[in-house]
Amino acid sequence: MNKDLKQAWSECMRIFKDNLSAVVYSTWFETITPLSLDGNNLTLQIPSQFFYEYLEENYIDIMSKTLRHVFGPEVKLHYSIMMENNNHIKATPRVEYPSINKVNVDNRQMPIPHPQGKDYPSVYTMPGLKKISINPNLKQELTFDNYIEGECNKLARSAGFAVACNPGKTSFNPLFIYGDSGLGKTHLAQAIGIETKKRFSDKIVLYVTANQFQNQYTNAVINKELPDFIHYYQMIDVLIIDDVHEFIGKEKTQETFFQIFNYLHQNGRQLILTSDKAPVDMQGMMDRLISRFKWGLIADLQVPDYETRLDILKRKVYNDGIQEISDNVLEYVALHVSTNVRELEGALISLMAQSILNKHAITMDLAKQQIDKLVKNTSRELSIDYIQKIVCDYFDLPSEAITSKTRKREIVQARQIAMYFAKNKTKLSLATIGSQIGGKDHATVLHACKTVNNLIDTDRQFKNYIEEIERKLKS
Repeated sequence: MNKDLKQAWSECMRIFKDNLSAVVYSTWFETITPLSLDGNNLTLQIPSQFFYEYLEENYIDIMSKTLRHVFGPEVKLHYSIMMENNNHIKATPRVEYPSINKVNVDNRQMPIPHPQGKDYPSVYTMPGLKKISINPNLKQELTFDNYIEGECNKLARSAGFAVACNPGKTSFNPLFIYGDSGLGKTHLAQAIGIETKKRFSDKIVLYVTANQFQNQYTNAVINKELPDFIHYYQMIDVLIIDDVHEFIGKEKTQETFFQIFNYLHQNGRQLILTSDKAPVDMQGMMDRLISRFKWGLIADLQVPDYETRLDILKRKVYNDGIQEISDNVLEYVALHVSTNVRELEGALISLMAQSILNKHAITMDLAKQQIDKLVKNTSRELSIDYIQKIVCDYFDLPSEAITSKTRKREIVQARQIAMYFAKNKTKLSLATIGSQIGGKDHATVLHACKTVNNLIDTDRQFKNYIEEIERKLKS
């Protein structure tokens, strides 16, 4: 790299770092290497096709502005994508685009093997190692097709699919997925394993919970078969450890897993880990393990928003062949069960069971009775999704209006009313309310609440609006 390119790229990186979160900067920009600057043609080296697609989809604006600022308005961007070829990593010929904003994918750069249709191996041999056929412990219904994508899981799902298409060869190794219970970590981890086996039937894939791993380790120590235990795990091509936070406080287990992790990673095998804690919050986990968890991509799963919850319910109804549930009922369930996916699906199953046992149709009244019991409606805190829907319905606005960037007076007022009720009906911080209602800051929420209070005191019609919306929120 020549001196001028090195200095210019350093300035680009400074701008990226100043304008992006630390996680985004370290995940998507620190791994970019500037290769050459030939006139106005800048070539950047990136790890994979998925990496290129994600940059172009999510960060092309800041890249475009930054590169034009540093290299001039005529700069043209080219990508060189790293690939494995005969056990050597080399750069593909650069991908040329007429301008920095135009996206054009060359599918020849990243061939994907087709599934060969073989059945999964079914013999689980640890300890002993007389056979290497290993049951991957995958549930065939937990696929990507059944995993609904939303803003709450977009990064994790996209990265997981990229890993399944090219295990051990992306920059997402390990792929560390974390989030609260019931948000779909196990489903996503299993989907990665299933997709990998579809595409690479010869690879040895294993899904195991941390608790199962711990029990196997304990038995191996008792039976003096620890070398067999370690050797068994060293045979795995794609190792999925669910609930890895359960290793916390178990020093000997951590030591052994550390050895296995190092061997697999150094030999280009893929690791996928799930946890209910981020690595930084894992008190009692070895520092050197935590540092390795950070080597790849750390992706969190958030509570699904209303639209995603509704999509999940519709998919489940479709997959189960249920025809007697109306959209109104599904919308009611999605609005009132907002904690996690597991409770959402459980509520639907409970509703169906009551309908079958009592031989009643699934009506709105039945839904209200059942859901109110499940979520303890009398003491339930309203969700922001529900508040926004009630406000939008009242003013006959589309559901996405409040979170849009428009400054139309009627939408701004509806947004302020939603913020007012969110502050008074939930325990969420002003910053959290603002982030979920249009991506605003806490000062905007505070201003909205003051504006609504002033209008209640001075505008009789506006006060009627608030009182009617209040009644709808209580109904």
